[in-house]
Amino acid sequence: MRLMVSGGGTGGHIYPALALIKQVKQSEPDSQILYVGTSKGLESKIVPDSGIDFKTINIQGFKRSLSLENFKTIGIFLSSVVKARKMVKEFKPDVVLGTGGYVSGAVVFAASMMGVPTVIHEQNSVVGVTNKFLSKFVKKIAISFEAAASQFPTKKVVLTGNPRATEVAQIKPSGLSQFGLDDKVPTVLIFGGSRGAEKINQVTIDTLEELMERPYQTIFVTGRVHFERLTKDIDLAKYQGKIAILPYIANMPEILSNMEVIVGRAGATSLAEITSLGIPSILIPSPYVTNDHQTKNAMSLVNNDAAEIIKESDLTSEALINTLDTLMLDQKFRNVMAENAKKMGQPRAAENLYDVLKSVSK
Repeated sequence: MRLMVSGGGTGGHIYPALALIKQVKQSEPDSQILYVGTSKGLESKIVPDSGIDFKTINIQGFKRSLSLENFKTIGIFLSSVVKARKMVKEFKPDVVLGTGGYVSGAVVFAASMMGVPTVIHEQNSVVGVTNKFLSKFVKKIAISFEAAASQFPTKKVVLTGNPRATEVAQIKPSGLSQFGLDDKVPTVLIFGGSRGAEKINQVTIDTLEELMERPYQTIFVTGRVHFERLTKDIDLAKYQGKIAILPYIANMPEILSNMEVIVGRAGATSLAEITSLGIPSILIPSPYVTNDHQTKNAMSLVNNDAAEIIKESDLTSEALINTLDTLMLDQKFRNVMAENAKKMGQPRAAENLYDVLKSVSK
């Protein structure tokens, strides 16, 4: 298979694409892959580091308010389509996949106008602007949440799940002794995303003394940009053996299966990981994302009794510790929630999306 992939801006668009690429290479080792992104996005480092051929085009998003800058954006989009057409002509893909972000808009649109089979993958329950635009032109639309189906042309939609779920389910777990913790003690992970989340961080700092008294242990990941400020007045040695306070965990997927409960945001990739492993969660959706899509993502789990939810506006030390205790001190309840989460998992998601690509490819 000759596969061209485009997606960028956030890890939520990039990591599912990389998981799909891994599946393609496993199924067809002689496949040729080209990833098209931007020079400024996260993909410009992550993709080349993964050993995948990478090219860039220049693109920018539209302003939500009326702005003269939008006329410039239109011009940039049109020129990026021209450049994308040249890439498509040179690479001669059998199929083109877009996983989101403005860059995928130009690439998938160009390929579609050239008669090349195209597919988009929507990770969230609320459809992004780019994928909504592209839905009119592509052959198939792969979704991760059933709630997204009604926002697309029905005949094109296929529920595949998020390919990241497949990748995480296959990762060999590593122990917790690397953090000075006991592998035999029930553990909760509190994690606000790769950059951390200020409100989650502050409330967790305020809850440390309560957590020290609990029969479970905690891993608290602050995000690199917050760590120094948060811990400058804290004696980290005081919490050793009970609470591990860390700026970042490079091998995060390797420790997830050791967690009894995860506290964090409700991004599509995080939920794919959580459900693929069947881990109960306390979700605190970010209120700063487009169309409040994290709340809608979270409710898909909450409505299936697979997670608890706390709005950021309601997040206090008392709310956090009470919700944690509800799960961590009741193994029977936790097991039921874990089973419900597992039922929502899509461990074959990468294979499902690969099958979609095969069905439309030349």
